Amino acid sequence: MMTIMDKFNLAGKVAVVTGGAGLLGKEFCRTLAEAEASVVVVDLNADASVKVAADLTAARYRVRAAPTDITNPESVNALVESTLKAFGRLDILVNSAALDPKFDSDALAKGLTPGRFEDYPLDQWNAAMNVNLTGMFLVTQACVKPMLEQGKKGSIINICSTYGLNGPDQRIYIKEGKRLAFKPVYYTVTKAGVMGFTKYLAAYYMGTEIRVNALTPGGVYNNHDETFVANYSAKTILGRMARKDEMNGALLFLASDASSYMTGGNVVVDGGWTAW
Repeated sequence: MMTIMDKFNLAGKVAVVTGGAGLLGKEFCRTLAEAEASVVVVDLNADASVKVAADLTAARYRVRAAPTDITNPESVNALVESTLKAFGRLDILVNSAALDPKFDSDALAKGLTPGRFEDYPLDQWNAAMNVNLTGMFLVTQACVKPMLEQGKKGSIINICSTYGLNGPDQRIYIKEGKRLAFKPVYYTVTKAGVMGFTKYLAAYYMGTEIRVNALTPGGVYNNHDETFVANYSAKTILGRMARKDEMNGALLFLASDASSYMTGGNVVVDGGWTAW
């Protein structure tokens, strides 16, 4: 008889994690490896992906790096080919790669508030669409093919954001009465698109055992400014930002057979941000 702990075990499974060298991506790679999956660390930053893979391999996990440009179909196809050559199968895909807004010094130099909608640059909008949506589309399209060939079974997990569910509260980007920035429009639009993509694919693969779900993190602390931390924390029920390891349990749940009756869903781990 299979126990609940057995259901969380990923022995014999192969997982691909895009954005695998990022703040959460590294956590996801380690979590899946600890659950005994073979893991492919996918990132545009080749050196970073190699380091993540090397660190996990040194800890005796089965991990390999696959530097990939997820916006390039040839690069994505090479990723899948190398994964199948190395491990013989592909069972889990975590779409974690995304552009996340950083401080825009160019806007500030022009006397503009970074992220302001009225002046938001088209090239930055297009770049975000290309990575956050088109890149996810290309990787999923390529990775789902071996899932179909190996018995129409697999788990696809798309990383969303609370800002894909709700509009940003732009008040948290104010310090001492002065606006520092706006959360830019592309982030909410692309993360809302992640949810649409998730529901579309879940419905599309009706009649198979390919499950498609979203994981929606709240704000994760990453050396943020004290004022921002205070502003953000005040909007959560738990009164703080998340630690970087606090998405791992939900990620493993969605990747494993513990969530075998779940598809088209969304697991929100946000400290209560969206509950009020």
